[in-house]
Amino acid sequence: MHDMTMHHGMDHMDHGAAIDTTPCVAGQVIEYPLAWPGAAPTTGCAAADSTHCCVEGGGSTHELVYDQRHDGQVFWVSGQNYDHIARVTLDGEATYFAMPQGSLPHGIKFDLDGQLWVTFEGYGQLARIDPDGNIVQLVDVRLHGSGIEPPINTRPHGLGIGKDGALWFTGKLTNTVGRVDPHSFEVHHYALPTLGAVPIYLAAAPDGAMWCTELTSSKIARIPAEGGTPAEIAIPTANSRPIAIVAGPDGRMWFSEEAGGKVGRVEADGSITEFPVPLTAANAILAGLAFDTDGNLWVQQYVSPPPTGPVADDYIVRLSADILHAEKGDLSGVDILYYRAPSRGTVMHRIVQGPDGDIWFSELGINRIGKVRIASHGHAHDHRKC
Repeated sequence: MHDMTMHHGMDHMDHGAAIDTTPCVAGQVIEYPLAWPGAAPTTGCAAADSTHCCVEGGGSTHELVYDQRHDGQVFWVSGQNYDHIARVTLDGEATYFAMPQGSLPHGIKFDLDGQLWVTFEGYGQLARIDPDGNIVQLVDVRLHGSGIEPPINTRPHGLGIGKDGALWFTGKLTNTVGRVDPHSFEVHHYALPTLGAVPIYLAAAPDGAMWCTELTSSKIARIPAEGGTPAEIAIPTANSRPIAIVAGPDGRMWFSEEAGGKVGRVEADGSITEFPVPLTAANAILAGLAFDTDGNLWVQQYVSPPPTGPVADDYIVRLSADILHAEKGDLSGVDILYYRAPSRGTVMHRIVQGPDGDIWFSELGINRIGKVRIASHGHAHDHRKC
């Protein structure tokens, strides 16, 4: 277990030292460091701009998904800037697989047939990966057209799976959302109406439509299941920077606002209801969100390094299932718990309930994945109710 001084961002770590892979525990939150090949120890990751996630030298542990091919007992994780993906067991043991140099693997999902797909943001491709980490299929998702030479790399970022098995991706650079037919692998691109929207994340709704977040336009967009012109919905909070979006157990779409400090719910009439998440620090922002099997909503909250204010702890926040029935942004009837991460400067990225019932998440800035132990150990010791 790491010395608790590690909570302060590992400011005094020797960057020439070997990477420590001992799990770090605080209360019931556990972190597992990932020793990506070619990665130096890092104290954090600073936001650079809306196109490049981190400055050079920062961490790069991005997406995670659990593996249906191993009875859900391992995760796959993308290490974008290291051109690697990793297979990680539930006790944190990792096996690393090299991807092509410069491919920048990011989005990672299993399709309806249980096949693993990864977006190669650097190459403009989707790659199918076998259980041994080998590339067995590539799909070119660059923009092709008359007079376009070479084809334009869409920089496929987020990856989603349609109810019909189609592969969907966000074209982060080209302001597009793409659909890959699950049988012919024909690719179609759909331009977002708002220029410079920077589409990030996408997910399927129960009716089969795909929804994506637009980071810089403060909008979310709905695309028909069969493809077509995206329909945008403006978020009431300006400059909210929506990040993740998921389907809730109530059949509605829910999303997180990085800068807005809120979670949003899309109502049946297309309107948006927002819920301000009580933040533990004035300079805290939100990242991913996910529902558990009991209907509780889990949200990542962190202070982005270098902080614009005082250095503070990062948290996984649980909002009880009462939020599903909350009205007009009122959280007074919602039980809220905070689970403190052992480390600071985490730059939390994605979150999902694992096959063990625990809540798993990635910490982009410090190259770790973590979990909140809830399945059989109760609530974390370090929490408070708001």
